[in-house]
Amino acid sequence: MNKPRLNIGMLGFGAMGKAHAYAVANLPYFYGDLPFSARIAAVATSSAERAAAKAAPYGLTAADEAAILADPAIDIIDVCTPNRFHADAIRAALAAGKHVLCEKPLGITAAEAAELAALAKASGKVCRVVFNNRFFPAVMRAKQLIDEGRLGRILSFHAAYLHNSCCDPAKPAGWKQNADICGGGVLFDLGSHVIDMVRYLCGEFTAVSGMAQIGFADRAGMDGQPWKTNADEAFYLMAELSCGARGTIVASKLSLGASDDLHFDIRGTRGALRFSMMEPSWLEYYDAEAEGEPIGGVRGFTRIECVGRAPAPGGNFPSPKASVGWLRGHIGSMYAFLDAVSRGDAESGPTFADGAAINAIMEAAYASAQSGHRVVLEEN
Repeated sequence: MNKPRLNIGMLGFGAMGKAHAYAVANLPYFYGDLPFSARIAAVATSSAERAAAKAAPYGLTAADEAAILADPAIDIIDVCTPNRFHADAIRAALAAGKHVLCEKPLGITAAEAAELAALAKASGKVCRVVFNNRFFPAVMRAKQLIDEGRLGRILSFHAAYLHNSCCDPAKPAGWKQNADICGGGVLFDLGSHVIDMVRYLCGEFTAVSGMAQIGFADRAGMDGQPWKTNADEAFYLMAELSCGARGTIVASKLSLGASDDLHFDIRGTRGALRFSMMEPSWLEYYDAEAEGEPIGGVRGFTRIECVGRAPAPGGNFPSPKASVGWLRGHIGSMYAFLDAVSRGDAESGPTFADGAAINAIMEAAYASAQSGHRVVLEEN
């Protein structure tokens, strides 16, 4: 059997580009006998010199973006650029007949993201947004338990993604703290991930109330000169879901003591779930139907040892019993995307339609923060 060979052209090679390249290179270790082969065929950044310097240590080839898009041998465009460049890259990639993997968020505005989702659907190509946190074994197990009805009707949730990266006022802003480049602030950066997590596990959003926070209005800019902060450093969201659940979402880079803390707490009529990315090997499950007597019986939160037990064909390396780390989500995300490309599956998510839905929720949250009023979302 001849395996399809998938050639990837990568646009942007910062931290996320390196994470994607790592995932591609290591897929054979984690997934055994892959039904496809994949490689990074070329990398482009904002200049040819910079691309060559960044690509060389990893044994990768640098090329001009236009040449990558025009190359008929390249099957996939992997968009890892700053947010404001996503839309043009995606339009060009789809026009060139490529499949597309794009870092979150999909677009700058809800209208732009909806346009990109429509273009992707019309193209028939496999187009996905990198919501990599869906692919932790513990999160996949949480999805299974919810879909099996183990939580009953979901009543409430709390989810947060916390960093400490804006706590030091002496630290210059990066591009993710500049709304002119990022399109938003922490809501776009961390918030898009945690909103996707709630939507993926609990269902569609129907209304939101938002509040933004800038902790340090004055700091050094990217050039080291004095700069006025123009992007939210923390965002607080109250959300209503179509299932009737109500809950809170926090995205913050003003969380002193936090490192990369994505966590959720979901409560239903029959059970509850808790997860923290700081302990990614474990999912906590509470079964309200467990025996509660005598003296509590066996009722209480159970730690499920998900560890490296990803669904087949994953979970083989280094061991199903080995603990997992942050990169495991990116490896799982990359496998799912490339496997979908090899099978011609343009429907499974997270698709551009999912990305557009997240953009719509974030735009409604910003509108609420500006107006001080609850914003009802339009039905998809």
